[in-house]
Amino acid sequence: MMRWMPANIISSMQTLLGGPLAEPAHSDAQIEVIRQTMLERLAGSGDSTFPQIKRRILLVADLQGLWYLRSDLMGALSSLHGELIARQSIEEITGLFEGLLPKSMFSRPRRH
Repeated sequence: MMRWMPANIISSMQTLLGGPLAEPAHSDAQIEVIRQTMLERLAGSGDSTFPQIKRRILLVADLQGLWYLRSDLMGALSSLHGELIARQSIEEITGLFEGLLPKSMFSRPRRH
């Protein structure tokens, strides 16, 4: 009876968080697409101005790690290019995560 409990708990947690994560093979390819997009946005003067962010983007091993690096990248891009361009870049990057992370990790749409 106890053998089914861990799988059931994991399944329940995934349901609460918005569904299961993407398949690992698909995620590996998508991680690299997201990583490269983040690095492209930081390229140029951002490489030398924010080497710690570049290093963290290169070293992070999973989708969740890249997801949480978006705020650091936003700060760096805002400093380099202004908030409007930074926000547009982050929105594009955020779109790359759709279907790969639980829906609960995405913020709710803002009311204007």
